[in-house]
Amino acid sequence: MSMPKESIETEVMDSWRKLIKAMEKSLKILDKQIEEAAEMSGICTDEWCEATEHVIDELSNQLYSISEPRWSSKEDSDHIKMLKRQLRDLYAKYKSTANR
Repeated sequence: MSMPKESIETEVMDSWRKLIKAMEKSLKILDKQIEEAAEMSGICTDEWCEATEHVIDELSNQLYSISEPRWSSKEDSDHIKMLKRQLRDLYAKYKSTANR
């Protein structure tokens, strides 16, 4: 017995949206940590900077490697674009904090 095409598409889109939501949550957590670090003097130790940059690189790799299912909506596509902008802004905020 095979699954109908709509059922497969629904499963894929649900999984894809869960992944996107998890990426968004990760960006928010990282943003909060960078905000907290910006308020502290001398927080950017080599270890903190390396770890933070590693996380940003990993999120970037994951976010930019996500392929959108062909049946995704314009809202889904716009959401990915928004997350990519947030990631770029987050990296700029990190660099500003790291260079203090």
